Amino acid sequence: MRIAVIGTGYVGLVVGTCFADTGNDVICADVDQAKIDGLNQGRVPIYEPGLTTMIGHNVEEGRLRFTTDVGPAIRDSEIVFIAVGTPEGEDGSADLQYVLSVAKTIGENLNGYKIVVDKSTVPVGTAEKVAEAIRETSGSDDFSVVSNPEFLKEGAAISDFLKPDRVVIGVDDEQARQAMERLYAPFTRTGKPILFMSVRSAELTKYAANAMLATRISFMNEIARLCNSLGANVNDIRRGMGTDSRIGSSFLFPGCGYGGSCFPKDVKALMRTGEEAGEPLRILTAVEEVNAGQKRLMAEMALAHYDGNLKDKVFALWGLAFKPKTDDMREAPSLTIIEALLEQGARVQVNDPVAMPATKRILGDRVAYFDKPMQAVDGADALILVTEWNEYRQPDFPTIAAKLGDRVIFDGRNIWDRKTLEGMGFTYYGIGV
Repeated sequence: MRIAVIGTGYVGLVVGTCFADTGNDVICADVDQAKIDGLNQGRVPIYEPGLTTMIGHNVEEGRLRFTTDVGPAIRDSEIVFIAVGTPEGEDGSADLQYVLSVAKTIGENLNGYKIVVDKSTVPVGTAEKVAEAIRETSGSDDFSVVSNPEFLKEGAAISDFLKPDRVVIGVDDEQARQAMERLYAPFTRTGKPILFMSVRSAELTKYAANAMLATRISFMNEIARLCNSLGANVNDIRRGMGTDSRIGSSFLFPGCGYGGSCFPKDVKALMRTGEEAGEPLRILTAVEEVNAGQKRLMAEMALAHYDGNLKDKVFALWGLAFKPKTDDMREAPSLTIIEALLEQGARVQVNDPVAMPATKRILGDRVAYFDKPMQAVDGADALILVTEWNEYRQPDFPTIAAKLGDRVIFDGRNIWDRKTLEGMGFTYYGIGV
């Protein structure tokens, strides 16, 4: 099939590349000339394991192209995916200006029947606005608008797309339904379902799914704080809960709070949708409050350990990205922790396998950057673990003990064993353990 993907951000690149990899003719279009030039020269603007190799292969095979000529890309395609950003507005709602701008461009280039797919995360009712914009611009009804929300985990996006748990498609006409079923058939051969539903239901499903996952995270973070106060162990509680088939084990790990491009923005957008519908989502208000507090927890623990005085203390901080296997710093807990430490007069030495360039663009020279984890520990008084990259899971603790002035460790992901570290002379702080 001939596919245009408008927007070459995280979602657009993964979607376009994976469709090309199954034999479709895909053109990814973006108005950002520098980004398109980079892609045409083999430079991928995001870090996602396996993506650079897959892009290179499909470009070489002639199935994937990149362009700034959005109009011709639309005219040459049967299906047009809208995958542009929907940033958070001042009131917490999703800003649809880029989505509707693309819709108008589609209308200007409508040269026959098109299936227009909202792949961006958008609030309920967006498909209707997209259809209206296309109709007003083109003067034609020769198109269908479909909602096809993405459920991609950063760091595992290719696997998620190629082997989805389910594909959600909101569609209101049979022609578009059949086309979308053919398009996704290669990804659902193992029996995973394509869930067809109304457009509005599909739009809401994305927000509801992310809000549920965010709720589980915040709930476990609350339980972990309670464990700290009561002397219980959250890992035991997590296993006791997770083996209940009604609950399951996913997203029950306490930590420094959630971040990234989806959960924070989507929770706020769903809260705003509830307010506009006269059905405020009170649970999500608590979820957001808990998460904001959790991001401050490591700095609060450090302040308490040092009796309220962090001036001239040096902290090594491992892990900057909001999660492993990505360089995404959007809403990353590390930024909240670093800002809190700096405000108290501390100095911070950081390491991350891939996210340091992105961090430098945000923090500049306010922190010290080190290419190797142990280099960041040199001259530090305490170590804070924020992101659980694999290379941090089994470090050389005797060497850390020799380097770390106060032998204090703040484990923001509970990946190390308290008893082992205390037996080596460390003071250990975890979350609920």
